[in-house]
Amino acid sequence: QVQLVESGGGLVQAGGSLRLSCAASGGTFSTYSMGWFRQAPGKVREFVGTISASGGVTYYADSVKGRFTISRDNAENTAYLQMNSLKPEDTAVYYCAADPRSPGAMRMGAARVAYWGQGTQVTVSS
Repeated sequence: QVQLVESGGGLVQAGGSLRLSCAASGGTFSTYSMGWFRQAPGKVREFVGTISASGGVTYYADSVKGRFTISRDNAENTAYLQMNSLKPEDTAVYYCAADPRSPGAMRMGAARVAYWGQGTQVTVSS
């Protein structure tokens, strides 16, 4: 069983940056694809991005491409989401995800993701 704990959320002005962290325990971190999803009030949980187990492959949602970067440190069992040029529409609860399948599987949506963190709130003011 994998446990995921996110940190780093908060309030930031439009155009600012935040870095989210996801600390994993209870499994072999280096064998899991890691991903980030977000959910705004009244909306479904949507895919943000994902990174392969080795870190060599990444995918991003079109809405964040060029602004967000996913990375991971397998020695520290931690994944990151660097968010730059934040917009008010990025406001949401951000969830870390882990899955033993390829990173492409997470692109299909949240329904079949194996493990979730508890979420961290990101609020971008205009």
